[in-house]
Order: sequence, then structure tokens, then C-alpha cells
Amino acid sequence: MRKFIPLYFVFLFLASCSSNELPKPRGYFRIELPEHSYRVLDTTFPYSFEYPAYSSIMSDPYAPEEPYWIDVYFAQFKAKLHLSYKVVNDTNLIYYLEDTRKFVVKHIPKANAIEDSLIFDREKNIYGLLYEIHGGNAASPVQFFVTDSTRHFVRGALYFNVKPNNDSLQPVIDFLRKDIDHLISTFRWKNGAE
Repeated sequence: MRKFIPLYFVFLFLASCSSNELPKPRGYFRIELPEHSYRVLDTTFPYSFEYPAYSSIMSDPYAPEEPYWIDVYFAQFKAKLHLSYKVVNDTNLIYYLEDTRKFVVKHIPKANAIEDSLIFDREKNIYGLLYEIHGGNAASPVQFFVTDSTRHFVRGALYFNVKPNNDSLQPVIDFLRKDIDHLISTFRWKNGAE
């Protein structure tokens, strides 16, 4: 009987080591999303809008000669909404529109789909397009432009300061998309620009 006790433990050890479990897939940290709340950008800029209270406004460090270029910075998400402003004249609006289109088209190799939505508010004199770049690892999943078509042009692009992986970023992209929609819906031209 004593001869079978070690054999019994060896059998028990071998039986317990075999398992059909698969390794767990790599996971991502849970992202806590704040409640949407907004404050007004009230400056001497030729435009105004409401931006999220959990973000900050920073001047563009790469374009110091452009005083109205800003970043709406979301430190919690390592993201920024870059806004660039240009004065429109008789000849340059078509250039700005084409430039915006080129920025969007650059994402075609990484995108599964690019959807555009019309921005049209005759009362506020705001016209434009919003682009959503779906799938892949696009560097900028949301872009837009607004213009009054005679004096002002603003282009916006959402960027993350992390390696693009839109599958894991999708909850944040969806969250910030609501903030971008709010920014566009509250956008106003200032200084007699209406």
C-alpha cells in the first residue's frame, strides 16, 4: 500500500496540471469620464464658444505668429482639440477648404470609413463640415471646419498624445465627440463678424 501512495500523488499532480483555460487577452485601464459641463471662451478672439470645464485653453506653441490658434487640452485623456483660425478674403477660402479636405483624405489608408456631417446655421452665419474617421489607427478621429464664407475660417482636429489605437480609445472619442458637437453648436463670430 505504501508503494502506491507516491504514485497516487504523482498522478494527482499530473491531473491537476492539465487545464483547458486560455490566457486572458490584454486589457486596458478603466477610464473614468466626468460629467459634461461647459464654460464660455470669452476673449478678444474673433470667435467664441463653450468648451468643457475639465479642459484648459492653451495657445499653440508651434505657431506663435498665429494669435488665434489654440488647443483645447484634455489632460485627463492626453488629448487636444487643435483649432486654427484664418482670415478669409476673395481668393483664399477655396485654398482653406482644399487644405482641410487633404488633412482628412490623408487618413484614408488607416480608416474603415469617413463620415461627414453638414454644419449649417444661417442665423449665426456658420457653415462647415464635421468629419468622423472610423476604425484603424487614425491620428485624428474627428475633424471639422466652420466659416462664415466671407471673413472667417476655423479648422478643428482632435489628437491624442498616445499611440493611435482607436479600439481602446473609442469610449473617449465618443465622449469628446459630444463636447465637439457642443462647441460647434455654441460657436459664434465676434467683433461685428456676424
